[in-house]
Amino acid sequence: MNAALNRRNFLRTSAAAAGGLLVGFYIPERTKAAAGILTDSKLNAWVHVGSDDKVTLFIHKAEMGQGTVTSLSMLLAEELECDWAKIHTEFPGVSREYGQSQGVVGSQSIRSSWNTLRQAGAGAREMLIQAAAQQWGVDKSQCRAEYSTVINTASNARLSYGSLADAASRLPIPTGVALKDPLRFKIIGKPTRRLDTPSKVDGSATFGLDVRLPGMLYAVIERCPVFGGKVASFDATKAKAVPGVKDVVQVSSGVAVVAENTWAAMEGRRKLTVKFDEGAVAAFSTPGITKSFIDAVELGGGASLRKDGDSVAALAGAVKKLDAVYQTPYLAHAPMEPLNCTAWVKPDSCEIWASTQGQSTARNVGARVTGLPPEKVTVYTEYMGGGFGRRAREDYMGESVEISKAIGGPVKLTWTREDDMQHDAYRPASYCKFAGGLDAEGWPSVWTTAIACTMFGGNGTAVEGIHNGPYTLPNMQVDYHNVDPGIPVSYWRSVGYSQNVFFGESFIDEMAHAGGKDPVELRRRLLAKSPRMLVALDLAAAKAGWGKPLPAGHALGVSVANNIGSNTVQIAEVSVVAGKLKIHRVVCAVDCGQVVNPAGVAQQIESGITFGLSAALKGGITIKNGRVEQSNFFDYDVVRIDEMPKVEVHLVPSNAAPGGIGEASTPGIAPAVCNAIFAATGKRIRSLPIRAADLA
Repeated sequence: MNAALNRRNFLRTSAAAAGGLLVGFYIPERTKAAAGILTDSKLNAWVHVGSDDKVTLFIHKAEMGQGTVTSLSMLLAEELECDWAKIHTEFPGVSREYGQSQGVVGSQSIRSSWNTLRQAGAGAREMLIQAAAQQWGVDKSQCRAEYSTVINTASNARLSYGSLADAASRLPIPTGVALKDPLRFKIIGKPTRRLDTPSKVDGSATFGLDVRLPGMLYAVIERCPVFGGKVASFDATKAKAVPGVKDVVQVSSGVAVVAENTWAAMEGRRKLTVKFDEGAVAAFSTPGITKSFIDAVELGGGASLRKDGDSVAALAGAVKKLDAVYQTPYLAHAPMEPLNCTAWVKPDSCEIWASTQGQSTARNVGARVTGLPPEKVTVYTEYMGGGFGRRAREDYMGESVEISKAIGGPVKLTWTREDDMQHDAYRPASYCKFAGGLDAEGWPSVWTTAIACTMFGGNGTAVEGIHNGPYTLPNMQVDYHNVDPGIPVSYWRSVGYSQNVFFGESFIDEMAHAGGKDPVELRRRLLAKSPRMLVALDLAAAKAGWGKPLPAGHALGVSVANNIGSNTVQIAEVSVVAGKLKIHRVVCAVDCGQVVNPAGVAQQIESGITFGLSAALKGGITIKNGRVEQSNFFDYDVVRIDEMPKVEVHLVPSNAAPGGIGEASTPGIAPAVCNAIFAATGKRIRSLPIRAADLA
């Protein structure tokens, strides 16, 4: 949103200047409603219908490529019965109208807005119909809305939404308006082009890096290369001699160089002399961290997060036993747009322009750093060039506010790719030890799991995907060991599922082969109490041709995942020739409940598979003396175009409540590929990323 047009200014001026209908879920005081004045308190999701027929939806979420702007607009437009071509969108500021915490995490945008925005559209529609009925002097039952027009069904007279907006805005906002039966949907469920594509193509969409303010300076920060380290001393003499450098200031995370442009700031940072107190984490390296995980598991104990039946007795009585150990490394988020934030701290206010998943987080950190009350902090939400959980954190925004406060003016802080790679909060490295047993017929009878990693978001997050998986076994135990070597960890696309689905789906596959069972048939048996997943499994198997002849050297692998309210099944087709892996095809069936935009769902499934495949084939952050060894995409690579398989997405028809989709397909691709590798070669992959040596 343009800095001159914040939410409150819009509310104060729209009725008087442009006319129109502003809709929320707050019924204003009768005296104010009678005067045509709407206050901005206690609103939730809301829309503006202008006298020019333009419909503006204020997106209280954030857009990082997942299609929020389009899908949320579809919810509104469906019930509003408006002309899709007349939809416009804006990002509002932070306000309690949108809940206690405003932001985008956990693939929640559609799930948390499904009823809210439809109710907003339906309420606006009824107000427009009522205004038309009053103008014609008829009962509103004689009127219907269609394509941004109210139609008198008796006379066929028509009035545009724009012509009715002012009159409608004076009416009380209705409550309890009936929502459409899904059978009558015209927009929801139809493949729809994204609304934000034109602005991203022509450059008018603003990302965080695009923000420019009068008199703005630019900053970078020199941080301790060891996690938890602190500045001991610094000498800025040479840095200040660099042309364009304006100031050098110490902040909580390091030393900031402020300049007329980002290049000058970076050059100044190269000349900066800083001595750091590296702290205790400097003693840690990847081999030692791995050993600490192993030691914790072997010591036993830990937190028991699931215990069904008697696993000890079941293992003792199993006809066949098997054990396996799996490992995954730390992973960086590595969004394509490096972290950045612009802040302007004034004596009585603070403004923040950020590509952020957490608008409330931005406001909170602004208030904490400045000491101002939260209502004095204004946040302007920009488009994000990727987030994956990284942009839900406050660190980069807090740094920008600190620098602005220190220099007394607007400043844009930019992280380089190296800054971002080496000062992330990573997907935690994890170590998993399984024991399983089969009955006399070769079916799984017991499954135990012990996981060691660094806690983030609670014990459940560290083991999700295993302790709450879709399978039913008579005996199952899941234990967790929290080991914290001081490497910061946080939410990474699909969170704990990203590693635990790899662990669990690989071990289920091991149990299937150990018992002489077909991997799909075994899963069908264990999914007896998960009917929606079972339907998705059958669809994926049919579309992939499971059980049918394949080209010579090709093999299939399967995985299932039930994260973020969706059921996802993937089947990968691979070949391994002379030690070289080729992934030919991935078939994905997904039941995510009611689908808003099928095109958007397919895009996100493809995106999640690409993201997960990059991690499976190439991703890995390693630590040496408390430092991250990787620095850029040359040593933290991603899947390239010529390495991508053909991806087929098949949606299970459903009228169930919507599930999430942005993270749904990320966890399942690694086990599907690794299980296919085993089927093709007999080699079991138990550690990621997949190395050439694993295939030789």
